[in-house]
Amino acid sequence: MKIYRFEFKNEVLSGILKEENLFPVRGSVYEEFEVEKEGIPISRVTLLPPCEPSKIVAVGLNYRDHALERGKNLPGEPLIFLKPPSAIVGPDDIIIFPKMAKRVDYEGELALVIKKKASLLDDGADPEEYILGYTCFNDVTARDLQEKDGQFTRAKSFDTFAAVGPCIATDIDPSQLRLKTFLNGKLKQSGSTRNLIFSIPFLVKFISRIMTLMPGDLITTGTPAGIGPMSPGDRVDVQIEGIGILSNTVMKIKH
Repeated sequence: MKIYRFEFKNEVLSGILKEENLFPVRGSVYEEFEVEKEGIPISRVTLLPPCEPSKIVAVGLNYRDHALERGKNLPGEPLIFLKPPSAIVGPDDIIIFPKMAKRVDYEGELALVIKKKASLLDDGADPEEYILGYTCFNDVTARDLQEKDGQFTRAKSFDTFAAVGPCIATDIDPSQLRLKTFLNGKLKQSGSTRNLIFSIPFLVKFISRIMTLMPGDLITTGTPAGIGPMSPGDRVDVQIEGIGILSNTVMKIKH
């Protein structure tokens, strides 16, 4: 099942995709819901970010090849940081190249969406019960500011630096997904989630023991090797099998 969040006739709805039509749901996608019988052609709607998280918990250096390209040692525990919800944009939205940055990078990632409140999960808990599904994510990063600051907050938190979508896929196995990132149609990243250092179940348990996860929260699982800079006018596409393609264009503000 693929869950989309979208705007149609000035109304924000969630819906299930069947062929080329979105069928709106009655109720919350995080609980029990019913699917309406009349669909809306997806070509007639404006796609929105598929969730509205209270927080975005990102995991750094979670692919061996990316750690090597960054010249970093493999972490002994997950390296986590936060991105603000104000950074979120959806499919086909603009990524803004901020004035104070000189280099802005793409980082294609698999992200998971939390289904229900998760706090202090013990070893016997089943993390899959707390996951609604999976989506594509671009962890946009001002690389020069990350190096300058020595930490992630400014470099990762600009408005539009958390591109997410196009949907939440609920019926996929996240353990062996192929992820590709394209810049202006040219393949830049090609990885598989089988190469994650810390697995998705481990990450959910680990993070739940630090902070309470709420329905709609995002956990991003790290990026494979091949990160690189984007320039104004560039288009970046994050493609994950079983989910779809997240496409965004980079723009610089004139004022």
